[in-house]
Amino acid sequence: MKILSAEQIRAADAFTIEKEGIQSDELMERAGSAIFGWLNSQLNGSPVTLHIFCGTGNNGGDGLVVARHLLEHGYQIQVYIVNYSDKRSADFLINLDRLKDRKVWPEVIKEESALPVIPEGDIVLDAIFGTGLNREPEPWVCKLMQSLNKSKALVVSIDVPSGMFLERHSDPKQVVHAHYVLTFQHPKLPFFLPSSGRFCEQWVALDIGLHQEFIDSLDTAYELIGFREVRPLYRFRKKFSHKGTYGHALIVGGSHGKMGAVILSSEACLRSGSGLVTAFVPGCGYNPLQSALPEVMVMTGKDESELTEIRMPFTPSAVGIGMGMGTSKASIAAFRAFLESNTSPLVVDADGLNAISKDRSLLKLMPPGTVLTPHPGELERLIGPWKDDFEKLEMARKFVGEHHCLLVIKGAHTMVVSGTKGYVNSTGNPGMATAGSGDVLTGVITGLLSQGYLPEEAALMGVYIHGRAGDLCLDSQSMESSIASDITAHIGAAFREFYTEDSDEKEREVRE
Repeated sequence: MKILSAEQIRAADAFTIEKEGIQSDELMERAGSAIFGWLNSQLNGSPVTLHIFCGTGNNGGDGLVVARHLLEHGYQIQVYIVNYSDKRSADFLINLDRLKDRKVWPEVIKEESALPVIPEGDIVLDAIFGTGLNREPEPWVCKLMQSLNKSKALVVSIDVPSGMFLERHSDPKQVVHAHYVLTFQHPKLPFFLPSSGRFCEQWVALDIGLHQEFIDSLDTAYELIGFREVRPLYRFRKKFSHKGTYGHALIVGGSHGKMGAVILSSEACLRSGSGLVTAFVPGCGYNPLQSALPEVMVMTGKDESELTEIRMPFTPSAVGIGMGMGTSKASIAAFRAFLESNTSPLVVDADGLNAISKDRSLLKLMPPGTVLTPHPGELERLIGPWKDDFEKLEMARKFVGEHHCLLVIKGAHTMVVSGTKGYVNSTGNPGMATAGSGDVLTGVITGLLSQGYLPEEAALMGVYIHGRAGDLCLDSQSMESSIASDITAHIGAAFREFYTEDSDEKEREVRE
């Protein structure tokens, strides 16, 4: 699903109006009707009072349309006009007149007005600012929004939480904190970023009939990846294939006390379909690997406690490296020697990333298309500190362009940055914030690379499968009790979902 910029949203509106020969207020009517339809399906005639706060632009106009439909269906409403500007959009005025025709005169809130009191249990419908916001709200409007945040009402925002900017940082004190955001057609990038996503607990994309021909023609900087986008990448196995068909992966890492990382990664690599997996570890890892994973072959270096060399008698189909490896001088030297000779597709994680941060000349030795899988701290050491999430993404895109690699930025919504495009993963949950989860992800991506998936395909499918397996863990346990090996245990169930054609139902499960 494409994530549109503010400019693209405006262009989609304009194209739809022109292509379909409708007036702009007719498109606003569609939007307001869609919002009402969702609200009505949830409330089902409940006697709750809805407090509708409308700005003076088109977002406020949307709110007025909703207010009219709520009134006509017997709901109790209180409508407010937040008078932050003397200017009114034409469609706002049209719908204000339509509401007044039904004997509803909204209360006008100005700078000197007392803040409305919202009783506990009521609903706030936020239609103050939309996606066109391009400046900081006035201080008195911020106070109003803060009072809505402090209320004990359920807050529902239209399109975006008011005060949220689409393409730059938003001050938490100047944004409505919405329990639900009913957004039009496509989600917005800030919904998925750590600093702004907290303003949007849940979002629902409502179809308002934007012209699909135009949407399809757009080249967006970011896309949301779910079942519908990943399933076409999946390759069904051939009847007469064998283990050699699906590659021989190499997992490299481990040190004294940190062999679990390699075990987790190696098993995930196997569970993701690699035909053969060999683990290269220091001597202390031989017995743990052979005992824990009889399906995995094990090779060891000369040193018992850390990797001081990485050698192999075969050319692997793909390599995952760095988990638990350590960053001693000897380990980094071994890593460098490996990179100098390696030509196989590569995934670098954990201490492999830390080694690169210590010696950036290692970046030049990575094969094109190498997948780097940093958590936030590792990412900062790689690309440098950032002011906010938007700058972080720009820095990540620049890094990827300079080093011809892919970045898998781990988080609540793991993002894959590849070339000039960013992909936002839709699966996963807070239960995956547990030790070893990243090691499993490295194994999944390595296993997919080993089978011949291209780096971008392996990264996109890998983060989706990893997150989906984490979601499936919750069928039998809580977020608190989930551990990394549980994620691995559910990889098969995540893959099995690709066997069905019921993509619409699966999409709903994943995105809700």
